[in-house]
Amino acid sequence: MPTQFARFADLCRKLESTTKRNEKVAYIVAFLRELDNDEVAPAVSFITGRPFPESDERVLDVGGQTMWKVHRNTGQSALVQRPVTILEIYRTFEKISHATGAGSRQRKETLLDTLLSRLSRDEADYLMRIVFGEMRIGAVEGVVLDAIAQAASINPEKVRRANMLLGSLPTVAEQALSRGAKTIENVGLTLFVPIKPMLAEMAESIQEVLKEHGGRSAFEFKYDGARIQIHCKNGHVKVYSRRLTDVTDSVPDIVELARTRIDIPEYLVEGEVVATGQDGRPLPFQDLMRRFRRVHEVATMVHNIPLKLHLFDVVYLKGELLIDIPYEKRWETLTKLAGSELMATQVVTGDKTEAERLMDAAIKAGHEGLMAKDLNSTYTPGVRGKKWFKIKPAETLDVVIVAADWGSGRRRGWLSNYHLGVRDETTGEFLVVGKTFKGLTDQEFTDITPKLLELKTKETDYTVYVKPSIVVQVAFNEIQHSPHYRSGFALRFARITRFREDKSPGDADTLQRLSKLYQDQFRFKSSIDMGGLP
Repeated sequence: MPTQFARFADLCRKLESTTKRNEKVAYIVAFLRELDNDEVAPAVSFITGRPFPESDERVLDVGGQTMWKVHRNTGQSALVQRPVTILEIYRTFEKISHATGAGSRQRKETLLDTLLSRLSRDEADYLMRIVFGEMRIGAVEGVVLDAIAQAASINPEKVRRANMLLGSLPTVAEQALSRGAKTIENVGLTLFVPIKPMLAEMAESIQEVLKEHGGRSAFEFKYDGARIQIHCKNGHVKVYSRRLTDVTDSVPDIVELARTRIDIPEYLVEGEVVATGQDGRPLPFQDLMRRFRRVHEVATMVHNIPLKLHLFDVVYLKGELLIDIPYEKRWETLTKLAGSELMATQVVTGDKTEAERLMDAAIKAGHEGLMAKDLNSTYTPGVRGKKWFKIKPAETLDVVIVAADWGSGRRRGWLSNYHLGVRDETTGEFLVVGKTFKGLTDQEFTDITPKLLELKTKETDYTVYVKPSIVVQVAFNEIQHSPHYRSGFALRFARITRFREDKSPGDADTLQRLSKLYQDQFRFKSSIDMGGLP
């Protein structure tokens, strides 16, 4: 019998009600064992807060305004409608993802409206969390993997390894529960199925890294580019992004480079691609993303935005999986395979001063900082730990909250997506340079909401506009040109680091300073005239 979405909502309530890992695992085990085989993969995606598996390229493309409109009257008729099943939710997500072209926004809203009208308020709340990727019920990947292992009576380590190699938690769950231990134990790396990349922790200093890595580490440029994995078998090459998306068609120059410069019939290597200007220096990240998103006029983009490849790891070679081999050995193998010209800039040292010189060289070359890798580290796909670190100079700005959006899902009832403004010295106006909900605790969300409401100047269904009063410090990765904001700028990956109660709005950073910081980013970068090309 098909599983109702109400049963999924009940699971979510139970998971939210406890902080005990073992209880969470037990709840998920009981739930998984109730599911039909075709429900397992969608249900596991939902538990982890995604409408589709992580490697699935489909997106819902539903904005907050749309969700607000269709959610206002949710639950009004749910009692007289037939129950909604997990598979119905999943199939509706598929229809929404396929809606494109003229009128697609209206079709998406209609699909959501029809679905939400059949859900209780509680069920709709969890649905919205899935849509926005904000489930926050404590069902982290490790908890779900343990639950899959218990539900299928399979060794947890075998399940974890299968997840590393398949790169898809829903796929692992489906195979474990429907095909059993033998299938999971025999999972290996399959070329053209992207694996989750090994991840790095952020380090505060080079000294911290050296201490953690036993006094010696491999320091490499942290390139201002995009991480990729290249799969090759008998001349057939595919390239995948960090998010496991197939970007092969957008990077024909990298495909050709892999075919001609890496003279081995079968491999999986990792590297970073950097967009370069005519002078060979890196272009801003925005220009690189134009290449990755390009599906038309690719040849023109290849000419206008050439890419440079910097390799740093080999995961698979001629039928052999190398993830259990120390990093130092993998680097030596890759250097022999690809040649030193294609390798990332690296220095192996225990000398803090030498590493600092490399950091300075990386910044002057237009890049972000350094990576530091334990020479003995094995490759652990999808795992973040202290085997690899990233080190880069911090960038912060003091900005003013000028408006805030009402939260959805777990943040419903809070003003929790903040419009950040800098002051124009000429006019005194505060101009938006981005939005963020990142960086605050639940208590801080709770505390700031009434303060913002006291400062309200006007309000829409979704947004509260406030008197510029509250100053926050934000960290960010980059300042980008933006046609969407009147300021002309947008902060990339902005996150609030603290409230500046010691500062008044007049002390906040200005548009003029932001403009200078934007230009300073290009001291060591190249620039390009796109000739009107988007």
